[in-house]
Amino acid sequence: MNIFVPLALLAAAVFAAPAQAAMPAKPALKVTTLDGKPYDLAAQRGHWVVVNYWATWCVPCIKEMPDISAFVSGRKDVTAIGLAYDDSDIADIRAFVAKHPVSYPIAQVTLDNPPKDFDEPRGLPTTYLIAPDGTVAKRFVGPISGDALKAAIDDAK
Repeated sequence: MNIFVPLALLAAAVFAAPAQAAMPAKPALKVTTLDGKPYDLAAQRGHWVVVNYWATWCVPCIKEMPDISAFVSGRKDVTAIGLAYDDSDIADIRAFVAKHPVSYPIAQVTLDNPPKDFDEPRGLPTTYLIAPDGTVAKRFVGPISGDALKAAIDDAK
């Protein structure tokens, strides 16, 4: 067998894979929350921001939401936005949030139209900690806690 055939197939597979651009240093995020209000990540400068991707069917997401909510409620220097990465009907997401209330706004982002400046989550939950200057301080894949967020903020200072 010619060695160039497997190499050509490998190269074709690599180049056929969808390319994902690197996240910008200061990602933008403009969404409409479930209550119809606009949310702009840039307007949060000066605060730490927890950007949390979750879904209604994700058990670890559901377990971490109260902890994120309590953490954000207990700190004046931290805000959050929950991104329901879910193709469910918006009424179903609203009903879910009514059963699992949080202290921060929630917006729906669909799988076919995710925020352009954020990498597509490879697993849920995925959380980004945005520093007060708008840069990504840390990305978490998997469930997080208030303690993990506090440690990441302390480490970044």
